[in-house]
Amino acid sequence: MSDSTYIFANSQPEKKVESKTVEPQEFKLTETELKELARLQAIERVFDPASRQRIQATGISPNWCCLEVGAGAGSIARWMAEIVGENGKVVAVDLNTRFVAKSKRANIEIIESDIRHLALESQSFDLIHTRYVLIHVPEFQVALAKMLDLLKPGGWIVIEEPDFSAARAIAGNEAACQSMNRVNEAIAQMFASRGMDYAFGVKLPTIFQQLNLQELSVENDTPLAPGGSGIATVMKMSAERLTDKYIATGKATQQDIERYCQIAENPQSWAIYYSTIGATARKSKSKVKS
Repeated sequence: MSDSTYIFANSQPEKKVESKTVEPQEFKLTETELKELARLQAIERVFDPASRQRIQATGISPNWCCLEVGAGAGSIARWMAEIVGENGKVVAVDLNTRFVAKSKRANIEIIESDIRHLALESQSFDLIHTRYVLIHVPEFQVALAKMLDLLKPGGWIVIEEPDFSAARAIAGNEAACQSMNRVNEAIAQMFASRGMDYAFGVKLPTIFQQLNLQELSVENDTPLAPGGSGIATVMKMSAERLTDKYIATGKATQQDIERYCQIAENPQSWAIYYSTIGATARKSKSKVKS
């Protein structure tokens, strides 16, 4: 789900978006859209391996019905479709399906919708996965409740969300490191001004426990990364895309953002850009369909 205000691929609008199924079609992407597609694909290259491991740990198998919320450029949806096979199904949901439309397969249904208003049958999915979506939803409880309603009793939910409170410069030019930390403050302020929690990822374990989800497993990935690495490149692309938003917070200047990007390019500089918290759990089997 793409929006110029958001660091990752996913966002939710303030007004209701009517759900619609998307058929395969050729889109001529604008230059801006091509840059956004490149950013989404960079996210996939960096984070898909860990996402796949978490999903595989659920025991995903042929014939499963899976939901991918915030499908982005479609890599996880396509991968799950290969596993569930022709008798299984993957539903890929995004606010903007232009980047995932080419992922259409016989066992992939693409729906353009806000997850909060998704019109699908309750208790119809064996597995639901989402990555970097809920952090962008002020009413995340509504979105999460919808996902759990769609999950079968005994079904699995895998959610991956960032924790930007972990971000900090570690090694590099002192002035550039100071600038990077100011940009991190700008990121925090940008989320706060929109009623969002920039450390949302670390709240996932408690949220899952409060929802009485079972067999909870939690992982915290906090890479210490050099400039030029995958995660550094993703955050550089986001900084370039969100420069005006960062400056508008009053926490960072244009020069700070330029230095941030320099650190993200320099292999002699090291930083923690953020953590990713992966939480996997199972819906209670005792809940029966009414």
